[in-house]
Amino acid sequence: MRKWNIYTPEGMQDILFEGCYVKRNLENQLRMLFLRSGYRELETPSVEFYDVFSGEQSLIPQEGMFKFSDQQGRILVLRPDMTIPIARIAATKMKENLWPVKCCYIGNTFSYNELGGGKQKEYTQAGVEILGIKSPEADAELIALAIKALQIAGIEEFQIDIGQVDFFRGLMEQSGLSAMEAEEIRELIDTKDFVGVEQLVNRQPISQDLKELILNLPRYFGSRELIEELQKKNVSGKAMQALEYLKKVLEILEDWGLCKFVSIDLGMVQSMNYYTGIVFRGFTYGVGFPVLSGGRYDNLLQRFGRDCPATGFSLGVNMIMMALERQRKLPELPGGGTYIMYKALGRKKAFALFNEIMEKGMVAELDIAGMEIEQALNYAKTRGMNKIIFVENEDAINVMEV
Repeated sequence: MRKWNIYTPEGMQDILFEGCYVKRNLENQLRMLFLRSGYRELETPSVEFYDVFSGEQSLIPQEGMFKFSDQQGRILVLRPDMTIPIARIAATKMKENLWPVKCCYIGNTFSYNELGGGKQKEYTQAGVEILGIKSPEADAELIALAIKALQIAGIEEFQIDIGQVDFFRGLMEQSGLSAMEAEEIRELIDTKDFVGVEQLVNRQPISQDLKELILNLPRYFGSRELIEELQKKNVSGKAMQALEYLKKVLEILEDWGLCKFVSIDLGMVQSMNYYTGIVFRGFTYGVGFPVLSGGRYDNLLQRFGRDCPATGFSLGVNMIMMALERQRKLPELPGGGTYIMYKALGRKKAFALFNEIMEKGMVAELDIAGMEIEQALNYAKTRGMNKIIFVENEDAINVMEV
């Protein structure tokens, strides 16, 4: 029989010294990028009520959540998403704030079936949200920030695919399909089941030109010229407005000088059902899943009692680390450091040297094991240190290179 006390649960992992250094360093770089871009950090609890994510309108399938109960028998969950709790906070605790509110976060989320951590059930998300404003400028700023985040993380080759959920919804309104039929088409497109889309659409009394638009939706992928081509087709109402909005976002990104990193993908209809407009995903080679995703969710805060537009994105820190490792671009750990050995008569001086080195922002470590010189040399070398100081007394101090 296995001794489960020496294992971690499936989908959970230990992160050891080198990996933890890389992860914390990456998190700190992202945090500073967000803060310097005008976003303020907040933190939500790891445990939330089940109703925050489910209830009458399920935002996240319940089978994907870690559920348990409190002493009163109320159902709790480990936080499966960061955006929804922030929407709860914005609707209930920011009523007097000056809008827009820009916030950022870094925290762990938990899910049975989420790919955000590469088959991990616990993974770290870093992201930002803009609350209280709906404008192409806000969506473009987020996409620009997502691009900068990937660059700061060390990802050099990547692509941001931008979609527009309202374009799909506009086509569904033009077609006259029921909400149930439109959702079925959305699910088929999201899973890239082109045959299923064709079979369902061909059964409906839809005009031929509109039918072609819907059938070709998964293939509408490319550059800004694609928008101009679609505007010449049988597109009107919400669908036309969605194309105009997307065009403005791309124009702003062009002024940012970032259009080379983006492509249009109008077949992107997110499975998360709270998105309402612009959606986007970031991809890089070596990883089969998006390393970041985001979009506009103007109706989400209504669930918590406030009508407020919002948009945001989150980046999978674990996925970024996986990509860097597979691309052989993991940052090297900093080398150097001083190992300080001492005898009883030199202890006070050794402590003073230790504090002096630390105050200069350099690495120092005291010998608390009473090592011999050969042991210390081997230990310091293994730790990547480059110097040993041996303090016999106040006046006898020997320095050795490793």
